[in-house]
Amino acid sequence: MSRPRDDAGRPRQDRPRDRLGRPLPRDGEGLDAAVEPVPDELDLSPEDALAYAQRLLDERRPFGAHEVLEAVWKASPPGEEDLWRALAQLAVAATHLERGNPTGAQALFSRAADGLATYRGQVPHGIAVDSLLEVASAGAARAWSVPDAGPAFRLTSYFA
Repeated sequence: MSRPRDDAGRPRQDRPRDRLGRPLPRDGEGLDAAVEPVPDELDLSPEDALAYAQRLLDERRPFGAHEVLEAVWKASPPGEEDLWRALAQLAVAATHLERGNPTGAQALFSRAADGLATYRGQVPHGIAVDSLLEVASAGAARAWSVPDAGPAFRLTSYFA
């Protein structure tokens, strides 16, 4: 069975997923674990995207937060791509931790730390870069373990 695609040929989600983005069976079993999907086509301002992603993180849905941040990354203006990619990597690193993959999490925390380092000392769109850099660096050093389910973090200084 092939996945449904949009007019541009991009795959579309056609299965329910759990809070960590794992697909659930098509037969409906396990649907009590299904969460509302992040819409395929997001067109949010950076501030609205940050608020949405933060809400998903607070709900322990880092995969959904990753999807929101990735959508902004893909549509970001020149000069901001690395920032949004690093934020998306940070969220997916937390997803890997919660899925029980500390090796994948460490690699993504490391990439996120590298991307955020470029913005050290800055607060673009209110993003708490320095504190997120600390989270990513700790994850890259394997300071977070699977039983801890990873770090809780705030994307912006507005929520500090």
